[in-house]
Amino acid sequence: MTERLDQFAAAGDLFKPMMEQEELLKASGLDITIIELVKLRASQINRCAFCIHMHTHDARKLGESEDRLHLLPAWRESPLYTARERAALAWTEALTLVADTAAPDADYALVAEQFSPREQVALTLLIGAINSWNRIAIGFRTPHPVAKEASAA
Repeated sequence: MTERLDQFAAAGDLFKPMMEQEELLKASGLDITIIELVKLRASQINRCAFCIHMHTHDARKLGESEDRLHLLPAWRESPLYTARERAALAWTEALTLVADTAAPDADYALVAEQFSPREQVALTLLIGAINSWNRIAIGFRTPHPVAKEASAA
């Protein structure tokens, strides 16, 4: 894969609102574990190598277990995720694939049961944000770091 454009070098100032939103979402009251699981799951669905790499590493730094990271694509079949995480992951999948899912009532009901109205807004904004980041990284073919992994191979 060849990088098409360094978007930050070309127009870094245009990313300021997105970066500010990232800080607001971190301070929104959502658990940081849920934030990273949501970012990672959406990135997996979108097949964004840059973001998968980043959020896997970020989750590990926060103490996330290898099993939970490896099983994330199959979270519905694993008992390792809490009811709150399951609701967030279902909502992530529903909104990331919204053209196919139309955000089902059943998925929203799970979110409404586990999250306050303010948290529901924060979660939904988080999902929208990571989907935007994925599209930017995929569109410009942003490469993920490979130095450590390449030397181990």
